[in-house]
Amino acid sequence: MNIIQVGITTKNASIAIIVSRFNEFINKNLLSGAVDTLKRIGQINEENILIIYVPGAYEIPIVANYIAQTKKYDSIIVIGTIIKGDTDHFKYITSDTSSSLLNISIQSHIPIISSILTINNVEQSIERSGTKMGNKGSQAALSALEMINVMKKLKKLKI
Repeated sequence: MNIIQVGITTKNASIAIIVSRFNEFINKNLLSGAVDTLKRIGQINEENILIIYVPGAYEIPIVANYIAQTKKYDSIIVIGTIIKGDTDHFKYITSDTSSSLLNISIQSHIPIISSILTINNVEQSIERSGTKMGNKGSQAALSALEMINVMKKLKKLKI
């Protein structure tokens, strides 16, 4: 039996973070958690982290696709907050954004880790951006670090 299991430290990795400005009061906490985790736990140098701001969650996939095509980054973390409103707009933005990001990740072989909160109200977003539900930005960074090492290991083994 062959088992691939890796750690989360990856000093020489390059990571792009795409952040929605819409609902910025939540997203800045998610970004702070992600960057802190990358630097402190992953030991990523600050100069290896690129942060790109976009208007909203719906604009994230086009930038993620561009970044993925450059092949300069080992992983992409996407940060946003989509709060359910009174219309179906929430469903379409959430579904289209998620499936676009998944397709880009699969086609490029670059892990795209989502910290896009899809929640019912502001209170839920606050809980997930650093209070009682933890910081989903930090959790996304941990996933990105591990996935970078998984992909490196797969390439090294030529699997």
